Amino acid sequence: MCGISGILSFDGKYNKEDILKMNKILSHRGPDDEGTYFDDFIGLGHRRLSIIDLSKAGHQPMPDDSKRYWIVFNGEVYNYLEIREELIKDGFKFHSNTDTEVVLKSYIKWGKDCLKKFNGMWAFAIWDGEKKELFCARDRFGVKPFYYYHKDNYFVFASEIKAILEVEGIPREPNNIRILQYLGNYPLLENKSTFFKDIFQLPPSHYIIMRKDNFEVEQYWDIEKKEFDNERAKDTFLELFEDSIRLRLRSDVPVGTCLSGGLDSSSIVCVLNKLIDSSKQKTFSSCFEDKRFDERDYIQEVINATNVTPHYIFPDIKQLYPKLFSIIWHHDEPFEGTSILAQWCVMKLAKENKVLVVLDGQGSDEILAGYHPYKWYILLDSIKRKNLVEIIKNYKFLLEAVQSYRKTTNKSFFEFIKQISKSKFRSSKGDSSYAKKYLTDEFLNSNLNELTLSLPLKFNNKLENKLYQDTYFSSLQKLLQYEDRNSMAFSIESRVPFLDYRLVEFVFSLPIKFKINKGWTKYILRKSMKGVLPEKIRCRKDKMGFVTPQDLWVKEIENDVRGIVNSFSKREYVKSEEIPKILDEYYNGNNSLGKLVWKMFCLELWFRVFFEDSYTKDL
Repeated sequence: MCGISGILSFDGKYNKEDILKMNKILSHRGPDDEGTYFDDFIGLGHRRLSIIDLSKAGHQPMPDDSKRYWIVFNGEVYNYLEIREELIKDGFKFHSNTDTEVVLKSYIKWGKDCLKKFNGMWAFAIWDGEKKELFCARDRFGVKPFYYYHKDNYFVFASEIKAILEVEGIPREPNNIRILQYLGNYPLLENKSTFFKDIFQLPPSHYIIMRKDNFEVEQYWDIEKKEFDNERAKDTFLELFEDSIRLRLRSDVPVGTCLSGGLDSSSIVCVLNKLIDSSKQKTFSSCFEDKRFDERDYIQEVINATNVTPHYIFPDIKQLYPKLFSIIWHHDEPFEGTSILAQWCVMKLAKENKVLVVLDGQGSDEILAGYHPYKWYILLDSIKRKNLVEIIKNYKFLLEAVQSYRKTTNKSFFEFIKQISKSKFRSSKGDSSYAKKYLTDEFLNSNLNELTLSLPLKFNNKLENKLYQDTYFSSLQKLLQYEDRNSMAFSIESRVPFLDYRLVEFVFSLPIKFKINKGWTKYILRKSMKGVLPEKIRCRKDKMGFVTPQDLWVKEIENDVRGIVNSFSKREYVKSEEIPKILDEYYNGNNSLGKLVWKMFCLELWFRVFFEDSYTKDL
C-alpha cells in the first residue's frame, strides 16, 4: 500500500519540485521509503508502505530491465504468485518478490488486458518512455483511489486530492455541483466528480491512456452474470469466500481484523480462525458505554468461539473534536456523518498494536442486499410480477424491518419509502422541498440542472439494479473512500474480502432468493456460515455497523457547532436567516435536522482546512 503521484507534460514544462511536494504530502501513505523518476516529459513520485517483500528490491518508481517502462503502484494484487509463475514460464526474470514487479511485467506481456488477470485492489501508472504513453488503471470496485487533473497535454495524478493541489498552477476551487448534492440531500449518482472543481477520480474498472493530443478513459470490466450450479450455491459461496480471505492473508507484516459484532466482520473473523492459529489473530472494535450503540455482547460471542485477542476503543467526541481538522484534511472532502470517526479510532487502535494490515467487511451489504430498505425493492418486484401471495409476504417482511431500521437512522422508514418511490428507479430528484427551504435560490438554480439524475439499468429487476448502482455509484464508493483515508492516515493497509471479483460475479449470478429470502437479508452468507459463526450473530436481524451517537455528540459540542455553522451561513449556499432557526430547533429536540446541521458544520471545517489553511496534520 502506497502513495503515488505524477506529472506528464508533453511540452516538457513541469516542475520537479512539485513531485517532491506531492511525495511529502503523501508521506502518511508510505512512511517506509520514497522515490522519484524524471525524464523530459514525466515526473513520477512514490511513497512506500512495505507489506510484501520488505527489502529495498521493492523500491519505486520501478523500471523494467530495459528501463523503457516505469511503474508507480498502490495496492495489492493478491494472486501475484500465480501470475509470476506464468510469466517465469514465458521467460520473464524477476529481481524482487513484489507484486509491483508482477504488475509491470504483466503489462509488458499482455498490455491493458493484464487488468483482467489481477485479483486485488490497485491504482497504478506505467510510463512507456519509447512510445511516450502513460497507462493508468484502477481496480474493479474502486478500493484504491486515483485522482487526476487534465488539461490539453498536461496531466497530474495522485492518490489523494491534496497532493494534486500542491502542484503549481492547479486551481483550488470548490465544486458547487457536488456541494449542492451534499447540502441538498441529493443522492450521489456518478463516480467521477470530487468536491474540487476540475479534479476528478478515475471510476472503478476503468483505465486511462494518455498520449500527446489524445486522452482516453475506457472501462475494462463490468459485472456479468455467469452460469453457476444453484444446487451447490451455499458450498460455492463458502469456497470463494474462504479463498478470498486466504489470498488476502498474503503479507510479510502482521494481519488483524476489524470486528463490529455484525454478520460481515464476524464472518471474516470466524473463517480466518479456520485458516490461521486463532491466538495470532487480533481484532479491533469500537464500543460505547451507552448500550444503544454498543455491540460488545455480539463481539464477545465471536471471541468465545474463536479465542482471538480482542482490542477495544471507546470513541469520545470531546477527544475527537480537536482532531476534526486533521481528520478532514486526511479525507480531502466533507463526510456525511460521524460514523467514520468510529472507524478512524479503530484504525488508530490497530496502529497502536503494531498491526499494519486489517481485513474489513465493506461491500457485503451492497452485493448481498444487507440494508433493510432493499426489502422495498423486493416488494416492488413482486408487485411487477402481480403475485399476490408474494406481495403479502414481502409487505409483511418490510414492516418487520421498520423497527430495526429506526435504530440506525434519524429518518423514518416510511420517509425513505416515500422518497425512493418517487424516483421510479430511473432518476432521483432528491428532496426538493428540503433544498428549497434552506438553500439560496441563486445557488440552487445555477447548479441544479448540472446534477446527474440517472443511473444505468443493467438487470431486469429493481433489486439487482439497485445493488449494482450502490456498488458502483453510491453507498459503497463513499464507504471505500472512508476506509482508504481512515486506514492510510495511520499507514495501515485495509483489505476487503467481500469484494473479490469472483465472489461478486457469483453473487450477482444467483437468483434473488439467495440474497433476501423470507425476510432474511444476506441469505446465502447466513446459510454458508452455519456451524462457522455463532448462532446469535448468524441469526440476528438488527444492524448497527460503525454506529456512533451522532446527535448526542453534536449536542455535547453545541457551542462549537453553533459558532461554526453561523460562520458557514455567511457563505453563498444557505439562507442565512434560516440558520439560527435550524440550530434552535435542532438543539430543542428536532433530531430530523441533525443531518443538515452536521453537513453545514463539516463543510465549513472543510473550507477552513483547504481554503484557509486552518488545519494540523497531528494525529
